[in-house]
Amino acid sequence: MLSPAMDMIFGKNKKEQPEPLRAKIRGELPTWLHGTLLRNGPGMHTIGETTYNHWFDGLALLHSFTIQNGEVHYRSKYLRSDTYNSNIEANRIVVSEFGTMAYPDPCKNIFSKAFSYLSHTIPDFTDNCLINIMKCGEDFYATTETNYIWKINAETLESLEKVDYRNYAAINVATSHPHYDAQGNVLNMGTSIVDKGKTKYLVFKIPSTIPEKKKKKNNLLRHLEVICSIPSRSLLNPSYYHSFGVTENYIIFLEQPFKLDILKMATAYIRGTNWASCITFHEEDKTYIHIIDRKTKRTLLNKFYADPMVIFHHVNAYEEDGHIVFDVISYKDHSLYQLFYLANLNQYFEQNSKLTSIPSLKRFVVPLQVDKDAEIGENLVKLESTTATALKEKDDQVYCQSEELYEGIELPRINYAYNGKKYRYIYAAEVQWNPIPTKIVKFDILTKSSLKWGEEHCWPAEPVFVPAPDAQEEDDGIILSVIVSTDPKKSPFLLILDAKQFTELARASVDAEIHLDLHGLFIPSVESSEEQEDIVASTLI
Repeated sequence: MLSPAMDMIFGKNKKEQPEPLRAKIRGELPTWLHGTLLRNGPGMHTIGETTYNHWFDGLALLHSFTIQNGEVHYRSKYLRSDTYNSNIEANRIVVSEFGTMAYPDPCKNIFSKAFSYLSHTIPDFTDNCLINIMKCGEDFYATTETNYIWKINAETLESLEKVDYRNYAAINVATSHPHYDAQGNVLNMGTSIVDKGKTKYLVFKIPSTIPEKKKKKNNLLRHLEVICSIPSRSLLNPSYYHSFGVTENYIIFLEQPFKLDILKMATAYIRGTNWASCITFHEEDKTYIHIIDRKTKRTLLNKFYADPMVIFHHVNAYEEDGHIVFDVISYKDHSLYQLFYLANLNQYFEQNSKLTSIPSLKRFVVPLQVDKDAEIGENLVKLESTTATALKEKDDQVYCQSEELYEGIELPRINYAYNGKKYRYIYAAEVQWNPIPTKIVKFDILTKSSLKWGEEHCWPAEPVFVPAPDAQEEDDGIILSVIVSTDPKKSPFLLILDAKQFTELARASVDAEIHLDLHGLFIPSVESSEEQEDIVASTLI
């Protein structure tokens, strides 16, 4: 049984708001702000008499705030995935999620084809795309971490088409945090599990436009290109990863000791355990840092590694004076994922406990050239701006130690115009002691100072930076964040902050049920296509 506050945020199924609902505005919206904040996250955890075990398992609920002509309108709609339709039709959970194993009727056993040969032992994962939104050309997709994505109508939130990555590449799982290059091409990573006797990590690209000579294949995904593959260090125990980093010339992939056990996943249904129990943190292992040259499509020869850690979110990366600098949010173990089981969350809040592993913003630096004449134990980092080190060891190995920049933040965002470039500001949610964000933070990497916004009983979602049209500096713009409250008398609202001063400009309150979401993006609405391209490039994640 969840506490009232917990039930309001995590337990209670949220009602859809498919038609635009006008928000009540307090303060003044920037006159230049026109567009839609499109978000994704779990909104339904109970179907009939069955309940998901984990908060991340809930059915995907898309919602949006459209800002136009000084008005804000809200709408929400559940993703009509096959998972959603099957569950609703059966009036119970019949499709498994990572934290909840479901048991359909034998005559409707969706796992019946999952256990033939080793190369086919990965079950047909859920298409409940509840994590993020991806822009692909002119289209938008709801995404999760399986091989499925769902094309959606960004305006009406209608579900349009289910897409399987496996139709275009041997990808069993993929990240929900793609990157976008200067041309708008999508860069992403996925894992190919036991394909032709190998398990490997694939870096792939989806073009933003289709070349004239190939117009007959008018689906952008048909032009998906695998640009690099990295062999997994273990055939049956590949690394879990949630994101990766990019610079102008390189891709950064961390093969962390948070690993999938493929054999356990293949037999999870038979053993009566969920897939999450098949992901284990190996504290005795290292974190391997793979640097892929985007031009040669090969990894650097030197072997870079760091201490064992769990990383969900990369923040940014860039090149400086022969080094790659990359910033991540790091954990000492995987306890955060365990904490989001609903039973654990309820116990946590009842006992007012503290996090056992507080997220830490860490900076790593990798030298692009390793001096063969350098002595064993020598620090190869020559940047004066950081205390991060890279110590030369035997057999071309380099041990990377981080600089700790800030403790207690998650869901990091930046001005995406600075992605892959040297930058200064990070916008994130504060999670010092509580697994749920209580404040929004702006952290200045240069001065190591921070600004914060917070309000009693308010839980902010991931902050999204939107640049001003005439921006001259990195933080010229606004921050958007969806705020939910544990106070039943307080309506949820869209918060608009001045990104430079971090002061509230306005809030748009909505008389509707709004869920605590995960990720999303801002879609600008401007007349000038050139201006639109500039703003899109600055707001994508």
